Amino acid sequence: MTEADWSSWTVAVLRPWADTVLDAFGPDRLMFGSDWPVCTLAAGYAEVLGAARALTGYLREEERRAVFEGTATRGYGI
Repeated sequence: MTEADWSSWTVAVLRPWADTVLDAFGPDRLMFGSDWPVCTLAAGYAEVLGAARALTGYLREEERRAVFEGTATRGYGI
């Protein structure tokens, strides 16, 4: 959100960047994260999470799980 216009960002504005990294790296090499608390300049945490869910909404369940938990679990060994 903080890389887009803070007052007028939309999921559609963010989609090209999300699609580019998903295409380039795939869900198994990406993990959800935010720049909290900096993101609060443009959106609340719930909005950030909601946008990330919307941007990954077309993925299969196991791919979404990779982005939101699997990659971090593997990467951090937890």
